[in-house]
Amino acid sequence: MRRELLKKALKSRKKLFGAWVSYAEPSITETFAKAGFDFLAIDMEHSSITLPEAKSIITVSQHYNVSCLPRPVSHSNDFIKPLLEFGADGMLIQMVNNANEVKRLIDHLKYPPIGKRSYGINRAQGYGFDFNEYINNWNNSSIFMIQVESIEAVEKIDEILDFDEIDGVMIGPYDISGSLGVPGQLDHPKVIEASKKVIEACKKYEKSCGTQLNDPKTDSVDELFNLGYTFAILGSDLFVLWKWAEQMKKIILQSK
Repeated sequence: MRRELLKKALKSRKKLFGAWVSYAEPSITETFAKAGFDFLAIDMEHSSITLPEAKSIITVSQHYNVSCLPRPVSHSNDFIKPLLEFGADGMLIQMVNNANEVKRLIDHLKYPPIGKRSYGINRAQGYGFDFNEYINNWNNSSIFMIQVESIEAVEKIDEILDFDEIDGVMIGPYDISGSLGVPGQLDHPKVIEASKKVIEACKKYEKSCGTQLNDPKTDSVDELFNLGYTFAILGSDLFVLWKWAEQMKKIILQSK
């Protein structure tokens, strides 16, 4: 039911909130799960979180009825398959650039006849007890979110979003700025225009559309939704720790 509710909310483009988990310590996930987020995303792309550690994060998140969407290291099924078997509610896949990549990812994520995911028994299937229920419901309830992070993806956004299986799109302005030759310049007209194009395409294809706020405030969240986004990832455990350490550094330097 947890997964179905999130998918329905994404499909109806309701306002949603998520957060990144970048550290493997289960108590961090537990703390985030208590905060009221609609989903938690495991950042395995930019962290050292291992597959067994990801399994623990998924378990803790779902214990508090919060959907968990790992971002695997790559598009390889060597990473996606075990995360699905561990019971992930779906995937948030980075750097999706064209329709061919979307099709390959659907093959990894969905069971036949939609995809090519193989059948097995693990935590996802209740170690066998929930096998029939899981495989019968998975294709319609699983979450498939992608990240648009390059000018190639922006230019091909219509062919990418033409897949019904995509539930949501996360815009990555930092990587888009790099692909446009203006790395880090998030306010550059080219970056703003690229983001607007994706936001409008998501509206056209009725896909949920979001981005990340590293230092969220009420005003910045309101501004984000006013731009046409429908979900916000409100930073990560790493950013929380970094910002705290940054403040402590200032206090220490000022006190010496």
